[in-house]
Amino acid sequence: MATDRILDRIESPEDLKPLSATELVTLAAEIRDTLVSTVSDTGGHLAPNLGVVELTLGLLRALDTPKDRVVWDVGHQSYVYKLLTGRRDRFATLRTYGGVCGFPKRNESPYDAFDTGHASNSLSVALGMAEARDLLGGDETVVAVIGDGSMTGGMAFEALNHIGHLGANLVIVLNDNEMSIARNVGALAAYLGRARLDKRYMRLRDDVESALARTRIGAAVVAAGEAAKDSVKQLLVPGMLFEELGLKYIGPIDGHDVAMVQTAVESAKEAAGPVIIHAVTRKGAGYTHAEDDAESFHGVGPFSVESGKVNGPSSGPAYTDVFGEALVREAEADERIVAITAAMPSGTGLSKFAERFPERFFDVGIAEQHAVGLAAGLAARGLVPVVAVYSTFLQRAFDQVMMDVALQGLHVVFCLDRAGLVGEDGPTHHGVFDLTYLRSVPNLTIAAPADEAELVDMLHTALQAEGPVAIRYPRGKGTGVKAPSEPRVLEVGRAQVRRTGKDVALLAVGRMVQVAEGAADLMALDGVRASVVNARWVKPLDLETVSWAAGHPLVVTIEENTGLGGFGAAVLESLSDLGAEVPTLRLSIPDCFVTHGAMPRLLEEVGLTPEAVRGAVLGRLMDVDGGHGPAASEEGAHVARQGRRRSGR
Repeated sequence: MATDRILDRIESPEDLKPLSATELVTLAAEIRDTLVSTVSDTGGHLAPNLGVVELTLGLLRALDTPKDRVVWDVGHQSYVYKLLTGRRDRFATLRTYGGVCGFPKRNESPYDAFDTGHASNSLSVALGMAEARDLLGGDETVVAVIGDGSMTGGMAFEALNHIGHLGANLVIVLNDNEMSIARNVGALAAYLGRARLDKRYMRLRDDVESALARTRIGAAVVAAGEAAKDSVKQLLVPGMLFEELGLKYIGPIDGHDVAMVQTAVESAKEAAGPVIIHAVTRKGAGYTHAEDDAESFHGVGPFSVESGKVNGPSSGPAYTDVFGEALVREAEADERIVAITAAMPSGTGLSKFAERFPERFFDVGIAEQHAVGLAAGLAARGLVPVVAVYSTFLQRAFDQVMMDVALQGLHVVFCLDRAGLVGEDGPTHHGVFDLTYLRSVPNLTIAAPADEAELVDMLHTALQAEGPVAIRYPRGKGTGVKAPSEPRVLEVGRAQVRRTGKDVALLAVGRMVQVAEGAADLMALDGVRASVVNARWVKPLDLETVSWAAGHPLVVTIEENTGLGGFGAAVLESLSDLGAEVPTLRLSIPDCFVTHGAMPRLLEEVGLTPEAVRGAVLGRLMDVDGGHGPAASEEGAHVARQGRRRSGR
């Protein structure tokens, strides 16, 4: 069937190479239309991808993929690449369960060279691939595409240092759009800004020495020797930071000019040693709403194409918003409180804090290690730092949590947003390991609120406490419980018994408390009476309540964290220490990386819905009772078998 769209004729990057300049302009417009229409249905990272349309076209026209390897830093800007590398027909399934992933995945396509999702690692990975190529006798080109936001991460500078030292043949494309999620901060951003804005740079870059020689003063400088020449060069030429590290610099170039990008990449391929191409782009380009508000459209839910408004009525505030508003109130009462984010003021709920207390707010860029180190220094001088970060990203600063904060017992409050499963962003963003890695840290208190009211109380408690405290809470809307106007100081290490029953004790933490209560309601229909405990504190654990729970025929732990070393493991350890012998069932995230998809589907997949918990518990009760009791009914046995299959037990 004939088609009028050029995009529909693109089956692989080879189909791009015969296109004329006019056809490329048309294709870019078609790609943007596809991005907007698809993401308006599925949600996703819209603004970053709108900004790299021409850059991706120029890159693919210059390369021989998949032989040549492209490593995308973070990878949230790879939608255009996916469209042009054989996934156009499936692109409508973007970020849906079983569909195209929102990040590069090696098992999805041979064009995806490396799985990414966190920032600042692309240069290290690309260097490894380039060195492997040379050791194995290959001749492919290796390209890393990194945004200027990711360049604020320390790992990128570590890699640049090594790349320059080795003189490796690889190409770095620096996608400079002045933003990560929010607008970039720091000295590097200012440096790149000067390179973008000063047209002298473009005139002088090609041949600084000859440019100097055309003037009397310049000729005198050249004659004076290399040292003087280099000092002037550093004043006039962009990229000298990279040149001094041993990389050849091309740019700044217009990242929205396909031919210019293609020529730059082709030139870089022919050069000896590492080359960095500085491409200036505009985040959200081609869609007015994303251009006007690139931060909101960095990652957005389904929305109206015409209005740019996110679909669906609000069902109450999100945990992120509740936290942000509560922190502002706390900071109004205590001037020692300061807030730190790693390039995510809106994503972590700190935008209002930044507006209200700009002098007490620190955005460090995509640099979680530095964020925690900075917090340690602030705390050492008597301030109370609050580090707001996604659960999955605090992993990057584990050593600083351990050595810089906990070792010295410093009072730093870690607020871990997006704890547990996060849905469509998938395995690189699921916050399902924090309970495990944080439980190993001495002196650290770990809390998990069951609802937004408890989040407010726990924040208040953490700010009054001594030593480091971590509070983990989920993505999205709360349960609808109204946050208290006057927060309480909770007793650290004391659980809350929400209901009592004689047949089974359900010990749950965080969002899983609601699941436990739903499962208890369902089991009541089977004649099974369940106690439900809101653990509140994972460390220290409430040993008194654990001992009480051990008096039930079965103890069940429910957590939205990996089962290895998490809440359930803590309960088992405590039962062992107490000398309590009781059948125990642990329900948790399985020992795997959970895929992307809608939250209800993922929770069902891992067996953490009320129905799945009911089935798993009834099945274990049958084992405990030897086939007798309420779970032994025909319906109960069927539900038990279903629960076992669903939970993988």
